[in-house]
This record gives sequence, structure tokens and C-alpha cells, in this order.
Amino acid sequence: MTDPVHPDSFPIEGGCTCRAVRYRMASAPLFVHCCHCRWCQRESGSAFALNAMIEADRVQLLAGETERVQTPSASGKGQSIVRCARCRIALWSHYAGSGDAVSFVRVGTLDDPDLLPPDIHIFTMSKQPWVLLPPGTPAVAEYYRRSEHWPAASIDRLKALKA
Repeated sequence: MTDPVHPDSFPIEGGCTCRAVRYRMASAPLFVHCCHCRWCQRESGSAFALNAMIEADRVQLLAGETERVQTPSASGKGQSIVRCARCRIALWSHYAGSGDAVSFVRVGTLDDPDLLPPDIHIFTMSKQPWVLLPPGTPAVAEYYRRSEHWPAASIDRLKALKA
């Protein structure tokens, strides 16, 4: 597993390509996924999607207008993607499983994306063959059990959302 981000690093900020939208992550994320599924490859136009999961109320819109776009998902339940209303860059999304309570922030939209390396690589069964996964970071063929990979503090934060 990667070293946890130091809490003093937060809050951190990010935004879209045209700089109209600015947002802040108030705290460290719950967990960071690097998803190699074909759906994420298609959606991102790249080899994977890197998402920092965080309580939605800890993502604060600082400037600009966003729009929510409903898109299909591999689960069949869809996802809601929050995009800049002007340049249409995807900033974060909400998946049906966690609804609006958890935001999946696109790490590449952060001003300093190096702060949030993946905690786990998921759906590696469909990763691009030229992508080499780093030793020491968990990698699973499909999905995983939170209890086996998430830090206890993140599990507690997630439980608090559902309480």
C-alpha cells in the first residue's frame, strides 16, 4: 500500500482545464482507486481512471458553474458526472452504489495530483498490457473487500455517512 497522505497537506485544490471551475478537497480522501476496467478506459480516453473517494460535503465548489451529466455504467445503474459547464472537463462523479454521499474526484484535475497516488489498482484483468503496476501497491483482478484494504479510519468515516 502507498504511504498515506499527510493530513497537513489538506485542504488541496483543483479545477478544470479552462480554469473557470475551482474546487477544494477539505481533507484526505477515503481511498484512491486506479481502475483499469474497459468502461473507465473508454470514458477517460486513457488506460485507466484515477479517482479519490471522499465524502461529498468535503468537496467544496469555490468558483464557476458545473453541470451534472448522467452516463451509463458497467453496473447498469449509471453514474452522475460533475463537469465544468464551459470546457466540459469531468471533475468528479457519483456512482449509484454510494449516491450523492461520496464523490469520486478525478485526481488529474487536482493542482498537485502527485499527492494522491493509487491505494489500489482494480479490474487489472482488463488493464492495458503495456501498463506496468508498481510493486507494493495492491492490485486485484476485479473488485475487493473494503475490510481487507481500507484503513480503519476510512471505514469509520464511511460508516458515519450511512448512520
